[in-house]
Amino acid sequence: MKYLSFDIEATGLKEFDYIIEFAMVPFDITTGTLEKNLARSYYIKCPTYKELEPKLDPWVVEHNKELIIKANKEGLPMNAFKNEFQAYLESSPVKDYFATNDRKIVLFGKSINAIDLPFLNRDLGFDFMRRYFHHQVLDLSSVAMSFVDSNMIPEDSSSGSNLMKYFKMGDVEHTALADAINTAIMYIKLIEKFKT
Repeated sequence: MKYLSFDIEATGLKEFDYIIEFAMVPFDITTGTLEKNLARSYYIKCPTYKELEPKLDPWVVEHNKELIIKANKEGLPMNAFKNEFQAYLESSPVKDYFATNDRKIVLFGKSINAIDLPFLNRDLGFDFMRRYFHHQVLDLSSVAMSFVDSNMIPEDSSSGSNLMKYFKMGDVEHTALADAINTAIMYIKLIEKFKT
């Protein structure tokens, strides 16, 4: 099965926060490979840091200040990002890569049901999301929790950062592309570890 691993960075986790970075990389669980030549990363325009700062969570101030500044200066307006994303999904290399799937593209990520998918549905529109993506998704956090429940990995390994430590992959970088890539790698490692 092939998946599109993606991640977003945002100005926070509240309903009206902004997506500021989006990245994706296709991968094939059958071969255990990532298609890095089809990886993409985009900054998405948001208000200035000064405008956002009074309402920002302290974690966001500490970790994403530079990213917010970059997104404000260099980011694509949401409509431009949507057009770029659509062109990517309609491109021959992407269509060819996913041609062996017997369904629409299945999205994959970490804790995507909480923030990522609601934000994408809000900003890209429900019709866009249903046109290109299958209604089923694969969430690494849910998979990891299943492995914890089965006593196959330690109890504290259900979070992305702890799962990375479990696989000795270092620390979470909190950039969308690194997180999309590392999330796919962790899923491949989980499947390979427990295949038998």
